[in-house]
Amino acid sequence: MGRFLPHPDDVAALLIQRPSPPIPRQRLHTIGLGGIACNCPRAWRQGTAVDLHIPSLGAGARYPGYVAWCRKVKDGYRVGISFTDEHALFGARMGEQACRIERYCRQHEDAESTPEQFETMAREWVARHAGEFSHEAFVAPALD
Repeated sequence: MGRFLPHPDDVAALLIQRPSPPIPRQRLHTIGLGGIACNCPRAWRQGTAVDLHIPSLGAGARYPGYVAWCRKVKDGYRVGISFTDEHALFGARMGEQACRIERYCRQHEDAESTPEQFETMAREWVARHAGEFSHEAFVAPALD
């Protein structure tokens, strides 16, 4: 199974259960292409079909996946969402990049920032970090 990118805690992510049947743990481990790890206020059963929705990216920012794992943390749960098809994986990677760029711009903005400055900051982020979101980097198992 591939790597799970941590979703930024300061960008909302919602998990919405899909009416699809759950997927068995062994099958998920075999076909999972990597995923996103996000915080959630409730626990989720492994194998549950969910949509990962990122509201700040619009109504279309919904990525179908399955709960790969769920761990109790201090203020809720950390949930790993695994994607099983290339289209969902690609969409989630692009969505995560948009979240990181948005966060980067917020951290480096000043009161008089212009759209041109935001574009410059976005290009700067892409130059520094886009490789971390390549298909190869995303699906390769993490070595930590």
